[in-house]
Formats: sequence, C-alpha cells, structure tokens
Amino acid sequence: MTEERSTSGGLLPDGERLTALGHFLRRYSLDELPQLFNVLSGDLSLVGPRPLLVRYLPRYTERQHLRHLVKPGITGWAQVHGRNSSTWLARFEADIWYIEHWSLLLDFRIMIKTVFTLFNTGGVKSGAGAEFDEYWGPDGPPEHGPRAYPVESDEILVPDQVIDVERK
Repeated sequence: MTEERSTSGGLLPDGERLTALGHFLRRYSLDELPQLFNVLSGDLSLVGPRPLLVRYLPRYTERQHLRHLVKPGITGWAQVHGRNSSTWLARFEADIWYIEHWSLLLDFRIMIKTVFTLFNTGGVKSGAGAEFDEYWGPDGPPEHGPRAYPVESDEILVPDQVIDVERK
C-alpha cells in the first residue's frame, strides 16, 4: 500500500492506495500467510474469531465480548461464510455461533472450507480497509465525528468500559 495523500494531507482511502501486487495478495488472501508465525508462537490459533482492533473493545455489546472466550484465529466460521463482505452483526453472530458449537470436527470443517474459499474470490472487497469497515458498535457511527478510519488521531479508550472475560 502506498502512502498517497489527498490535497488536504490526509491518507487516501485504502482502495486508492492499494498496489497491483497488494490487490492480488488481498484477492487470494495471501496477505494472511505471515500470520502462521503467530500460530507457531502461540498467539493465534488456526481457527477462531479473527482478531479485531483494540479500539473496538468499548463498542462491543456484552454478547459480542464472548468472542474473547477463545483464542483468535487466522480463519473462522465468519470467514468461510462471507469473508469481509458480511455485515458486522453477521460476523459477530458467526463468531459467537462458533464458540457455542466448538469442536475439533468443526475446526476441521472450517479449515477444509477455508481452502475452497481461498480459490473463490467472491466475498472479498479487495480495497477493504478501515474506510469501508469501521465497527462503531450497535449505535452506529458517532453523530459528530469521523464515520471511517484511517483518521490520523487515536481514539481514547476508557479502561472501565472494557468487559473482562476469561479465555478457554
């Protein structure tokens, strides 16, 4: 991705900064391969809910916090059912369904479906970045604020807004 900026100095949307190589890697999900190092180090699982940005934590509902009961993964139930074209609600519900129905057989099934999903480029927004896909919580984007990221300032996280959950 390039660092191209608009005339006002802000970063252009991801879709406009993506190079041809980046577009190819994203289309076939090859940009996910470096995450195998995170699996080997124990930070990620092969299968589980995709890790999300820390700034989303205070925006989760109590039910959405359930996704943190298991280790995050490279692929998951939500990824084989819509990839990044699904709505946020559908992704969260798929993650929670996975947690409620977890089994080794389900993980195996997801891994098999992932292989087939990789060869089907449908359901992928190749320029999908924060400007397409910011999660604002159940109330939607703020009335007076940015509707999408990247924004060149950080959000302030209030620690007491984060619900702690135990991991399996």
